[in-house]
Amino acid sequence: MSKPDIHADDYALTLNTSKDMLECMQKGRLDSISIVPNMSCFAECMELLCDRIPELPFLPLLSVHLDFVEGRSLAGREHTPDLTKQGSDLMGLGWGGLFAASYLPHKRKRIKAQLKREIKAQLAKGQGAVRRCMEIAAESGIPCGQKGLRIDSHQHAHMIPVVWEAVLEVVREEGYALEYIRNSKEPLGIFMTDVSLYKTYRPVNFVKNRLLSLYSHKADRFCKESGMERMYLWGLVMSGRMDKGRIERLYGKMKRKAEKDGRTLEILFHPGITLPEEVTSEIAKEAADDFYLRKDRHVEKEAVLGVKW
Repeated sequence: MSKPDIHADDYALTLNTSKDMLECMQKGRLDSISIVPNMSCFAECMELLCDRIPELPFLPLLSVHLDFVEGRSLAGREHTPDLTKQGSDLMGLGWGGLFAASYLPHKRKRIKAQLKREIKAQLAKGQGAVRRCMEIAAESGIPCGQKGLRIDSHQHAHMIPVVWEAVLEVVREEGYALEYIRNSKEPLGIFMTDVSLYKTYRPVNFVKNRLLSLYSHKADRFCKESGMERMYLWGLVMSGRMDKGRIERLYGKMKRKAEKDGRTLEILFHPGITLPEEVTSEIAKEAADDFYLRKDRHVEKEAVLGVKW
């Protein structure tokens, strides 16, 4: 297996998040990033990136980071009433609501129709920005290996059955040339090989790992049928604290596991730091308190800049 794909989520979540990620890009440390299309700061953040593309060593691969749990509905509340908070266009159904809708027949059809409207709006805006970045890179002679559409999602919501179906239907209906869709499949056994690290993991992240693993089989099937490489994702059990020390201790084992199973390895970071004053109604309070504003958030940026792959 070649060098892993070093990926960063959440470009355009906030301006400072984007500035931190751009610093990593300028140093050539990110192979790919995800852009959040439904935040109010999106246009400003994308202008910042476009202005800096001529100075980059290369343009990372760009994924549209579909967001159904934070930000605003781009399709509009009138078209997504069940996905948004009452009386506003802020996303409000959340992961739990999307999960429940997948198994409640009386809700599934209605929610899926609304999801498709929102996915179309987010992909149109996000992919439009991606194309502009690619055009600037080509004009500036900046290398970029991207050809088509790349998709992942905030909190891996695209793995939820009703969302997964809606995403693939939109891709077919809109005629997108899909070259990548994230499979949030992370080998759990690797984290059990070092007893001294057991207490450094958050129990809730093991639940996330197992739940997403249940949904990973459909992604494997789709990738095989579509001629895409199967992948492993590293960034669930250690989500929120992908620090240099633990990565270096586990990297060799994770790399060998991917090689043995014939999979590519995507290592997921959140190197952008959100400032307290950037937390608006578009960002969930619990996510801000538990993730975006954690005091140890800096370790992920330090890992991106410091780990030797």
